[in-house]
Amino acid sequence: MWAQPHTHSANRTPTRFPTHPLTHPRPRLRQRLMMTEKALIVPSNFAVTTGNLNQAIFREAASVGVFQKWQSLFPGLGFGAGYKILQRVYKFGGQPYVKEYIDRNFGDVFRSTFGAKTGKTIMAATAGSIMGVGEIALLPLDVLKIRSQTNPESLKGRGVVQIFREEGMSLYRGAGWTAARNAPGSFSLFGGAALSKQMMGIQDGEATWTQDAIASIAGATASITVAAPLDVIKTRLQSGTSTESGTTILLNLARTEGPGAFFRGLWPKLLVVGPKLVFSFTVAQQMIGVFERQMGGR
Repeated sequence: MWAQPHTHSANRTPTRFPTHPLTHPRPRLRQRLMMTEKALIVPSNFAVTTGNLNQAIFREAASVGVFQKWQSLFPGLGFGAGYKILQRVYKFGGQPYVKEYIDRNFGDVFRSTFGAKTGKTIMAATAGSIMGVGEIALLPLDVLKIRSQTNPESLKGRGVVQIFREEGMSLYRGAGWTAARNAPGSFSLFGGAALSKQMMGIQDGEATWTQDAIASIAGATASITVAAPLDVIKTRLQSGTSTESGTTILLNLARTEGPGAFFRGLWPKLLVVGPKLVFSFTVAQQMIGVFERQMGGR
């Protein structure tokens, strides 16, 4: 068993603010763009481009009014909220423990290999990567969120308990690809933030709100961009609309849709998920610093 760090788990668990219901339609936009297997942008024809985007985003609601289109973007809210709350508490609350364990048991190796400052940054990134891989325990909620947003017919007429009973381990489809996405993504999130603080000359727990926000922007941008290609594959695997393997999807993407398809939905994610991630990560870092100072003063 791991030895317990000097702070309490409850004190290290960040608050998850209720931003998700307000921003829920936008992740669905991103996921639907990633699910679209044809070229959407036709540079020479604005009308065709607009029509392609309208059909890809709103699908069955493409021909209805603006309000109905907006309503069509809300399926999966319950699954999405549950997943995000558990994910944030798990990742942001658990990473400091893993980082402290790595420092206590392998810190000398990291410092001798990378140097004192860089070794500290790499340890933070490695701890984040480990926590990212562990997120696959929450995968069923993420899968149900994706299905409700991209393939709602597969869930129609079934309650949550019935879905879990009937689907079983199929809800973990794409677990390997999810871990492969999360490992570099979380490494970049925590590593990018730690590197930014290192460059600003900030010690742990001493950053201001502004400094933590700047570090979070760097980490979130790096994380989302690095994870984008595998995120496309993961989304298509878990949508329930394809029986192809991840490798087949990867090869088909490269062969028929081109390299740009691996970054489809990146800009909506940077513009939508980015601010949410920056906000929650900044709050988490500040709260962890506050609790550590309080506990250290006792």
